[in-house]
Amino acid sequence: MNHDDGQLRDQLGRLGFGGTGVGNLYRAIPDGQAAATIQAAWDAGIRYFDTAPHYGLGLSERRIGEVLAAKPRQEFVLSTKVGRVLVPSPATTDTKDPEGFHVPADFRREWDPSEAGVRRSIEDSLERLGLDYIDIAYLHDPDVYSMDDAVESALPALEKVRTEGLVRAIGVGTNTAGAALQCVEAADLDFLMLAGRFTMLEQPGSDGRPGAGLLDRCLELGTGVVSVGVYNSGILAKPELPADAHYNYAQASEEVLERARMLAGTCKEHGVELPTAAIQYPFRHPAVVNVTVRASRPEQISQSAGRMAAKVPEELWQDLRERGLIRV
Repeated sequence: MNHDDGQLRDQLGRLGFGGTGVGNLYRAIPDGQAAATIQAAWDAGIRYFDTAPHYGLGLSERRIGEVLAAKPRQEFVLSTKVGRVLVPSPATTDTKDPEGFHVPADFRREWDPSEAGVRRSIEDSLERLGLDYIDIAYLHDPDVYSMDDAVESALPALEKVRTEGLVRAIGVGTNTAGAALQCVEAADLDFLMLAGRFTMLEQPGSDGRPGAGLLDRCLELGTGVVSVGVYNSGILAKPELPADAHYNYAQASEEVLERARMLAGTCKEHGVELPTAAIQYPFRHPAVVNVTVRASRPEQISQSAGRMAAKVPEELWQDLRERGLIRV
């Protein structure tokens, strides 16, 4: 493992920039605001930027590429994703993208796990980004489409393009711990981007969830885990929980709300705000090498950077474990 010889991991830093927001997730933001947000990430010392064709049908890649084009290429790590290829869709250009991004539907996403599809996706991304190379290529959401395709076609294709030097490192990005474990066992992955499945509210294998042993297995194999979705769609994002808090993209159940309130209350007892604990929690497991969060405004960058830098006493984690609120 460790095809990157540890250099990429060292470059990632603790905090990464997630590109969904500048891809107009849920709401449109002006180009200037997007550029200022990406620049704010750079100014805050962030050197890992993650994007995907899926994010705004290429908008996120274009916006991030425009800002990073002016930076020394060897000073940052850029990841994007394969699996969804963008295909022109003239018939739908006058409609909005149906998958949550506030952009015209002038392209459609097409699942293409073939080697040709993986290569085309990388080439298209390089064109949108305006960069010479991609550091990390993740297979994006294979569990949404076909795990058989992922294991039999897409992952071997990624291993091949890494061997050829087309990308420096490869991985899988998924919301599903069970799928992540399957991919980690099936291919020689450098990184795993795990969304929402290792948070203060949720750990693989807890409460009968799939993916037990996932993080331990990543550690054994040398697969670095990039943790995303640490706020579980917002429920862990504020010091005080609103009654209409969202969990996993939907209204949180009363049971989940109550557990989150207990987490927030325990944090408060130790003088720590819930989102500060949430952004630092994934580092409780040694397999986690980075936490990446999305932003669509510059002030969100400074807020995240401040939370990551804040002191969290070891006693808080001990207290949370003793109360049965976290496992690690």
